Amino acid sequence: MSGKPVFNRVALIGMGLIGSSIARAARAQGAVGSIIATARSAATRRRIAELGLADQVVETNAAAAEGADLVIVSIPVGACGMVAAEIGPHLAPGAVVSDVGSVKGAVVKDMSPHIPAGVHFVPAHPVAGTENSGPDAGFAELFVNRWCILTPPPEVDPAAVQRLAAFWRLLGANVETMSAEHHDLVLGVTSHLPHLIAYTIVGTADELSQVTRSEVLQFSAGGFRDFTRIAASDPTMWRDVFLANKDAVLEMLGRFSEDLATLTRAIRRGDGETLFNQFTRTRAIRRGIVDIGQDSPAPDFGRPHPDLPHAPVPRPYADEN
Repeated sequence: MSGKPVFNRVALIGMGLIGSSIARAARAQGAVGSIIATARSAATRRRIAELGLADQVVETNAAAAEGADLVIVSIPVGACGMVAAEIGPHLAPGAVVSDVGSVKGAVVKDMSPHIPAGVHFVPAHPVAGTENSGPDAGFAELFVNRWCILTPPPEVDPAAVQRLAAFWRLLGANVETMSAEHHDLVLGVTSHLPHLIAYTIVGTADELSQVTRSEVLQFSAGGFRDFTRIAASDPTMWRDVFLANKDAVLEMLGRFSEDLATLTRAIRRGDGETLFNQFTRTRAIRRGIVDIGQDSPAPDFGRPHPDLPHAPVPRPYADEN
């Protein structure tokens, strides 16, 4: 353990990839005194206990919230309001309540009415993840050098915001604060729209009758493999994301459709200048991402699979949900 506990008792409601990674990282860094956890299914609760991810595993959300000075709700955003209603009467005065959803406006709207006076509600979004899910998928290093965005309502005590920020920094994350509305617009273009495109492209390839599924798998180039990695993300979570952030997603989708129409016309007319200018501009954005340390410039062309020598196996790098 490398740090002084920021919170005495953290309650983790939901122990999938993010929740279980928080548990592992918090324990590894000494960020909390003790961890109490719960999950919807009995099988998942048993697995949490088997993995030793928490000091105590309880059956209900209310039981988890009792006595905790930090409660983190790590479930699909569509269920956050219901869980807030369950835990509201059991929250201790002065406790901090947070979440990990990639949509913030809907979470604030759904959870805020159930948070009692004297409890600090500080929504959060750790921009990190992989396509895997469940308590076995988590790892303590998931948040290292990733961003965690806090979107506290204006009336929240700044000291509570700073305390939660300190917690996330101890887990290795960089912390930024912005409004829920701005967060949803930013993530609409950097995360939500790319996921929607990925789901569409992979589905189109699967439905293309002239190309067999085995050919799609065996001859997938780097770009398509990146799309399949994104499109493998949890269906329930992403269904809720698109429904909860539909205004921003539809705005971004409209702009994307206009840009796609421009490229379609350029290809149809043989307009190489338009294509070249667009590709040059987007290449500069990629270089900027590498320059600020958000990805590596190293190429990744896959590695041989023991049962299929020429088929690449994707590297396990983070999907920023």
